[in-house]
Amino acid sequence: MRTPGSAAELEARRRRAAEYFQARKSLPEIAAVLGVHLSSVKRWKRAWREGGVEALGAKAHPGGVSKLSDEQKQSLVQMLIDGPLAAGYKTDLWTCARVAEVVRKKFRVQYDPGRVSRILHDLGFTSQKPRQVAREQDADAVERWRRVDWPRIKKSAPTG
Repeated sequence: MRTPGSAAELEARRRRAAEYFQARKSLPEIAAVLGVHLSSVKRWKRAWREGGVEALGAKAHPGGVSKLSDEQKQSLVQMLIDGPLAAGYKTDLWTCARVAEVVRKKFRVQYDPGRVSRILHDLGFTSQKPRQVAREQDADAVERWRRVDWPRIKKSAPTG
């Protein structure tokens, strides 16, 4: 299991261990001070001996290569901004399944809707749920109720 903490925090811990290596502290003592397992300290010391403090630096984890190019992603962003109606859907609501379908049709790239959610998040989009309002609702009447009727009802409500 990965130790909790950001990459920078974990790197700082390893660099502190390097200072203890230089001060010739015992490995069990370093493990106790840093709150890590002895095997981790041994692994760090081996890396430190072979590559110095730089060997204890955080490594980049780039992940997989995206199936969509940067240009395709920008095109997708514009399509999302234009809206689902412009993309040929009957309602003005994007879903991950719809976005996956659009990506498949336009770019010939297959994505699972769950993966589409991550792509949308990486592009700066957040999930939103449309507010449901009755079609028959009179906005003026609702506002008048909030300003006039509700305060009156609230004042006359029994307490206790």
